[in-house]
Amino acid sequence: MRVTCGCRPVSASTRKRRRPRGARRTRALVALALLASTLAACGDDGGSGRPTLNWYNFPDDSGALQTAADRCSKASGGRYRINYSKLPRGADDQRQQLVRRLAAEDDSIDIMGLDVTWAAEFAEARWIREWTGENKRRATEGTLEVPLRTATWKDKLYAVPYNTNTQLLWYRKDLVPTPPRTWDEMLKMARDLARQGKPHYVEIQGAQYEGLTVWFNSLVNSAGGSILNASATAPSLGPPAVRAATIMRDLANSPAADPSLPNQMEDQNRLAMESGVAAFEINYPFVYPSMKANNPKLFKNFRWAPYPRVDAGRPSRPTIGGIDLAVSEHSRHPDLAFEAALCLRNRENQLTAAIDGGLPPTLRSIYDDPAFMKEYPFSKEVLAALESASVRPVTPAYQNVSIVISHTLSPPSAIKPESSVATIEGQIDDALKSEGVIP
Repeated sequence: MRVTCGCRPVSASTRKRRRPRGARRTRALVALALLASTLAACGDDGGSGRPTLNWYNFPDDSGALQTAADRCSKASGGRYRINYSKLPRGADDQRQQLVRRLAAEDDSIDIMGLDVTWAAEFAEARWIREWTGENKRRATEGTLEVPLRTATWKDKLYAVPYNTNTQLLWYRKDLVPTPPRTWDEMLKMARDLARQGKPHYVEIQGAQYEGLTVWFNSLVNSAGGSILNASATAPSLGPPAVRAATIMRDLANSPAADPSLPNQMEDQNRLAMESGVAAFEINYPFVYPSMKANNPKLFKNFRWAPYPRVDAGRPSRPTIGGIDLAVSEHSRHPDLAFEAALCLRNRENQLTAAIDGGLPPTLRSIYDDPAFMKEYPFSKEVLAALESASVRPVTPAYQNVSIVISHTLSPPSAIKPESSVATIEGQIDDALKSEGVIP
């Protein structure tokens, strides 16, 4: 007999030597009892009859995710228990683990936290279930519109936004009394500060990884364009993409560029700002409590402003991040998994994740909560950014699209706007058609 839950099956083999009939009957009953207990342990919480729902998500050091799992387990009234399992820290490693297990039809995964770029790929592969009916109504009610777009594929909802994120412009008020509104203004201010011998770097993600793609995507959308067309079937770059590539090249070849720009990611940007060598930083809100803890003196002049515009007359559209919760197609308890996912991202748990874990919520009402506003003095700016934000290209081929962009635009100082955009366009077209060789 095959047991599919990952537990060791009980052997039904018998010995060849003769035994009394009564002894054989006793051994058979014992074997059946052991098999029954094994199956029960695989399907419930220690044989109690209560299903265990396995929730795979990013590793959380704040304790907010474990708190949510415990709360929802208790709120279920004994109908299920949520087991929070930590994925690897790196997004690529997280995706790789989930892809391998889902492709193998692993039924031990019930709920999973997906990076906002994975829903289309997982939905197209039929690894996650569509949200319909009452579940969909509850998932979308009161949820910010842009995060919902990351969980939607072909007009169907495949996940529920758990948290979100967006970048702001962080600056030193002692160096820049009035923050710049555009990229051109910021570069001019940086040059002026450099001539005065003052801290002047603009810290931003320039390494050859996802952060570089995010920078490009934010600029393209802020210039009024998009990387793919509305149906995600072809590239749609044109003049906005050339404008975006030009801004990246100009910054990389100006005094505003940190010498480490080609190797910098978000945390290196944070550390550089905290060390006092920079005047500006494009980064996520996690830098605020970090600056407060690590450099209280500089923190007194640490301020925030909206993401810089490409053109003064057009609003900026920074790219959002975050995690969406999806239910596995292979879950043995899908109805309970949908219910549990909704509980995990309810108001109480999102507020805890925001305050304790630094993860901006996806429920609009929380942005008016006094407790949230106290911890996020920049909550209005975050909300405004989220309401006008852009998403990364929604396509099952996103991983290939991102690789094409980050490889072509690295290092930023070597960008040739027209030819680089032409290269990106051709390679994205190949990627969408599953042709060509991805760098």
